[in-house]
Amino acid sequence: MHMHESIQNVVVFGAGGFASLAAYCLHHDSRFRVIAFTVDGTYCHGGLHDGLPLVAFEDLERSFPPDSVRLLIHLGYKSVNGIRRARYEAAKARGYECISYVSSRASIWPDLVIGDNCAVYEQAIIQPYARLGSNVIIRSGAHVSHHCVVEDHAFLAAGVTLGGNVTVGEQSFLGLAAVVRDEVRIAPRSFIG
Repeated sequence: MHMHESIQNVVVFGAGGFASLAAYCLHHDSRFRVIAFTVDGTYCHGGLHDGLPLVAFEDLERSFPPDSVRLLIHLGYKSVNGIRRARYEAAKARGYECISYVSSRASIWPDLVIGDNCAVYEQAIIQPYARLGSNVIIRSGAHVSHHCVVEDHAFLAAGVTLGGNVTVGEQSFLGLAAVVRDEVRIAPRSFIG
């Protein structure tokens, strides 16, 4: 961490293994400090998750107003990324800013264009001229080749390989080790095993 970068408090949306993974990575590999978790009220029974407060998303402003924290909406691909998209849009509408996390162990270039609420995990390769929209998850070992575009709300699972100039449509999911050849355009909301 550079001395001029201040630590920012973050609340992670989720209370399962995927949220725990995000919090672990933020703790060990970022300038962000996870101070709580949040989930929909129907799944929130108070208490703690990983030793931190677990609060209902509907009541988040009471404990953690938008001017005091940032969020990472770190949900999986359920409903073809629809639930993550809905919570992301709800958080933005309520005035919350979302962070993006890029592992220090990922291979990226300094001019990477990336939206907010993204997570890029270890050993992912994002080549020059590639662009990531907002609310995108790129899991470990994925390869996003040159001139690729991964549109908003998409999820690339571990080991996915995109050839050059591929476009992954909005809210699409590409499963473990999927391979997409050069110049392919994947339609929005596609689910590829």
